Amino acid sequence: MSIGPAPLGGTQAPCDQRTSCAQQDSCDQEDRVLTSRWRGAAVVAVAISLSLAALATGPATARPSAGASITVAHGRTQPVFSYQDAVREHLMVQTRVDSDGDGAKDRVAVDIIRPRETEAGLKVPVIMLASPYNDTVGRGFEAEKKTYAADGTPSKLPLFYDNYFVPRGYAVVDVDMTGTGRSDGCPTIGGKADVAAATSAIDWLNGRATAYRADGSEVKATWSSGKTGMIGHSYEGTLANAVAGTGVEGLETIVPISGISSWYEFARTNGAKHWNGFGPWLAGSLDSDPPAKCQAVRDRLAAGEDDATGNYNAHWKERDYLAPPAPQVSKVRASVFAVHDLSDYNVRIDQFADWWAPLAERDVPRKLWLGRYGHTDPFDWPGRRAHWVDTVHRWFDHWLYGIRNGIMDEPRVDLQSGPTTWTTQADWPARTAPSSLHPKSDGSLALRPATGTGSFTDLKLSEADLTADPATARPGRLAYLTPPLRTGARISGTPTVDLRVSLDKPTSNLTALLVDYGEDERIDWSRNDPLNGIHDGLRGLTEESCHGESTPADDACYRKTANVTVHGPSEVIARGWMDAQNRHSLTTPDPLTPGASYRIAWKTLPNDYEVKPGHRIGLVLAGTDADFLYFEDPTGAKVTVDLAASRVTVPVAARRG
Repeated sequence: MSIGPAPLGGTQAPCDQRTSCAQQDSCDQEDRVLTSRWRGAAVVAVAISLSLAALATGPATARPSAGASITVAHGRTQPVFSYQDAVREHLMVQTRVDSDGDGAKDRVAVDIIRPRETEAGLKVPVIMLASPYNDTVGRGFEAEKKTYAADGTPSKLPLFYDNYFVPRGYAVVDVDMTGTGRSDGCPTIGGKADVAAATSAIDWLNGRATAYRADGSEVKATWSSGKTGMIGHSYEGTLANAVAGTGVEGLETIVPISGISSWYEFARTNGAKHWNGFGPWLAGSLDSDPPAKCQAVRDRLAAGEDDATGNYNAHWKERDYLAPPAPQVSKVRASVFAVHDLSDYNVRIDQFADWWAPLAERDVPRKLWLGRYGHTDPFDWPGRRAHWVDTVHRWFDHWLYGIRNGIMDEPRVDLQSGPTTWTTQADWPARTAPSSLHPKSDGSLALRPATGTGSFTDLKLSEADLTADPATARPGRLAYLTPPLRTGARISGTPTVDLRVSLDKPTSNLTALLVDYGEDERIDWSRNDPLNGIHDGLRGLTEESCHGESTPADDACYRKTANVTVHGPSEVIARGWMDAQNRHSLTTPDPLTPGASYRIAWKTLPNDYEVKPGHRIGLVLAGTDADFLYFEDPTGAKVTVDLAASRVTVPVAARRG
């Protein structure tokens, strides 16, 4: 086969492997001139009271007095402000939405920790986390929740961001999503009201909205520089995407980690359902108010999702951040540092890829980390924590303080190529050439088409059954294999499946699996064992690392993690699903005429995966995937595949050397 591996680029050791990294943030790097441009204008550094001598000699050792400014050394803000003495506030910001229909506009809870010096004129940018998890499921690997002092001010914010960034001259603002925590209203699961919480907070930081103290008095963000960066994992990353898609002024950058870009594609794929009743279930799990308060909203969510058909409709369009009229990727003005796991099957990798591509088309300033775990945060990736903290630190310093630290001159992409190996590259996906593989009646997968047919019945089978022993015929699948690869192959991007089929019923679920057959040790991303601290390919350890300052109520130390791996004979590279009657349209199903022949083509999920020499690539065609089409019933249809007119096209990166 003329398929070979691509150059994966050079590796970069984590911060803690390159230097001692005092407090995990002093990896020395010379300042470099900022060369990136956005919308045709130079990126202008924020004026900071900092002498050239200070840049040359390093950070000051004393705490600044009232009115002092940030200190920068080695391209990084330094921890010169007291976290212990920081100002802590709990406010309610007025929104323009009434999500619970009680006749009053919702107010959302905003908790703030900022340097004491902001009371004396220091203006600082904001790192914002908007979350629905603060009083229910918790946040991060250790499921942290907010806590409050007797006076109602926040004593603990989840995660390390406040501990680390407040001493470096940032305010950290934690927003309870509408209908969650201390905020008014009801969760709308990706709807406009969800997005309103963070956009209203950004408006308040820029003088465009009103906030209130507990006593009802108004309060202004006189300490804010007007610049905000959002960061967060899962729903939090989703909100960062959505808020950026509104184009709200003052949002300078986002760091979406495992964020959703289309709620329809989260719950469905090409008409095939992954969920029934998802919105009402999630809304109820995030809302700690009495159930009756938001029951009407949950009823509307159930009706809008239309589980009976799985079709795309106005409900889903409101929650599609890729296209108008919802918050949309074409309105993004903020820079984007995206993070995702290639084996994330909670928020699947297409959610990132479909967001990344239009950002690239518009040349939005961007950066990317891709891991190989399940639904995880890069803070918890083994061996990468110090490097992650340092990288996101430099990212915020660059985009919120205008510090020239070279972050935009570095390779755009960090990619995990194996359980313990990482590489960098210029962009993602890598440069590739399409390679079409054709199923043959003898069970082989070849570069040239051949005649013949194959058939399977739409049964509901697990992927273990679908991928096992590919040389054995089974009624619920067809399986095809390449010869062993002489040089290996790297697949980077999105494979596509193009079949010519006939059915004996009006529709069938269709599943296509691209499989790596070959013994190897791989991250066991699907293993979840909470009793033993295991989830998504990670195991929690007792040893901790600390990032920032601590108080008795809020320490900056978190458990380290280790890889959970498994040695096995195969791994699914890419998965794709389709309801055959949605082959032309997600909004209007078109049942098939039994016995007639149809061309049905669809994309699988993307990946970046290296098939090693001696391994074989397999293609499995089947009906209902029991592991991922959780709520679908098999139709029992017989599906006949015209092999001569069918293929899978794989994006293969260039050979090494």
